Amino acid sequence: MKKMKLPALVYLILLFMTTTIAGAAAPAKISYTVSFPEAQAHYVEVEMNVSGLAQPSLEVKMPVWAPGSYLVREFAKNIESLSATANGKAVAATKINKNTWKINTAGLNSVTVKYKVYAFELSVRTSFIDVSHAFLSTTGIFLFPKGMLNQPSTIAIKPYKDWNKVSTSLEMVKGDVFTRTAPNYDILYDSPLEIGTQDIFDFDVAGTHYEVAMYGGGNYDKERLKVDMAKIISAESAVYGENPNKHYTFIVHNKQRNGGGLEHLSSTVLGASRDSYDKPGAYHGFLGLVAHEHFHLWNVKRLRPIALGPFDYDNENYTTNLWIAEGFTAYYQNIILRYAGLSNTEIFLTDMVGDINTVENQPGTKVQPLSESSFDAWIKGYRPNENSYNTGISYYDKGAVIAMLLDLEIINSSNNKYSLNDVMKYMYDTYYKGLKRGYTDAEFKAGFEKFAGKKLTDFYAKYINGLDAIDYNKYLGYAGYKLNDELASTNEPTLGVFTNTRNIITTVLRNGAGWVDGLNVGDVITHIDDTPVTDLAAAIKSKKVGDKIVVTVSRDGQAYKIPVTLKRNDTVKYSITELPNATPQQLAVRKKWLQL
Repeated sequence: MKKMKLPALVYLILLFMTTTIAGAAAPAKISYTVSFPEAQAHYVEVEMNVSGLAQPSLEVKMPVWAPGSYLVREFAKNIESLSATANGKAVAATKINKNTWKINTAGLNSVTVKYKVYAFELSVRTSFIDVSHAFLSTTGIFLFPKGMLNQPSTIAIKPYKDWNKVSTSLEMVKGDVFTRTAPNYDILYDSPLEIGTQDIFDFDVAGTHYEVAMYGGGNYDKERLKVDMAKIISAESAVYGENPNKHYTFIVHNKQRNGGGLEHLSSTVLGASRDSYDKPGAYHGFLGLVAHEHFHLWNVKRLRPIALGPFDYDNENYTTNLWIAEGFTAYYQNIILRYAGLSNTEIFLTDMVGDINTVENQPGTKVQPLSESSFDAWIKGYRPNENSYNTGISYYDKGAVIAMLLDLEIINSSNNKYSLNDVMKYMYDTYYKGLKRGYTDAEFKAGFEKFAGKKLTDFYAKYINGLDAIDYNKYLGYAGYKLNDELASTNEPTLGVFTNTRNIITTVLRNGAGWVDGLNVGDVITHIDDTPVTDLAAAIKSKKVGDKIVVTVSRDGQAYKIPVTLKRNDTVKYSITELPNATPQQLAVRKKWLQL
């Protein structure tokens, strides 16, 4: 390039700066109005206004998945009648792929997009609308303008008939309960809305205000819940040394039969059975759910795998660390109740042995490594089929077991100085608060090693990335416990299948008798050795291991006689018991572990 004289160069620089400043587009302003003129038909109508435009076209997109639920759910399938207008005139809006519409905005400063969303799936991750209420899971309701995920937005709500309450973690605008604002789309998509006449109660814990919104009625005791939930929140906050929220919202959907939960940054959605709060087991389960989802406000919503943020709302977000994000949270839901005095040692150990039994009785634990279970959540974890029991393992169940092992390893190796709690706080302080990013697999491994005071390469090779049988008694022994199989001495025969009440095979267990000899899922077992089957369990129990029987099944309407050699039922039923004559060190580990 030819060298310019200085005055000419200065002139061009000033001209470029002036042109750039004059032509710089101000941030777009985005607002929504939601209304429910056809609530009885399960529709919400959304009006989206985007102003401050200076571009020939605008693409608006619907997320394909909801963070925390690792499955592409194609929320755009529920959108109808999308149209765009500007200055009172129709503007071309063309769908260009499964979740994107391109709008012609040439010469326009603003555009209004209108569409309807069908919502009739009441779960913690999907939206539901009827005349009693609207639950808006925001990833499936609000389009976002491409390239504007960091832009703020406001939501104006026009409630249906007598709806008079909104429960959400989104901030109000000028104190108006029906007008909410989000600083960016990550916050908007992490803030579901419950709109209706829900029963609301609230309480404060250590400077944080909690709101509990109960939809669907139920026999819950508000005062008891306030006390018990506060204990859980206090115990969890103690692990991390702080509660990062000023306010937090629990949205609880009470149905005849319900369950499950989904975490959010400053709220959660829980499913519960409305008439089970007075049943000890069910109430314990509900408190465990509260503990699980609330613990997520630290673990995964802030302390997160590096792949989970910033989110790609168009595609899968792969990570091998859901065994930490979800599995550790499943462990903490049990031990937090122990910390909080809401369960005793026996109940905690029973909860943990339940996870061990689940893992050890599933053939897939010998097929799929834990890290792979996390990575393949998108294609396997949320899409189980009749063979999933044989091919995979849950990162919830096995992750909880691994958390227990690591907790015991850290306590014992550090001579009772540290526990898993110290790792969680260190990682939270270092990566969320300090570096302000997610962690890698290697970084969390290094965190474990820092407090264990030893390398865990072998542990990872065996139990995280490998398929080695877990040496439970090694780790439980640190705390003076051992694992016992109550069925070890039994010799009961089995077909190696699971059936429903109509004797239809639902699962054929890998390497079991039915697997080896050719029984199929969907077969209806009608006869054993030509005797009609009324009680399959009784018919098999009368036989012996090694017996050769003929199983008659109806398969696709035709009868087949299949010779089967019965095998021993190798189901395990573990319990955790104390070792006799526990040493002072073992008792000290136990005390540290269970906060006795």
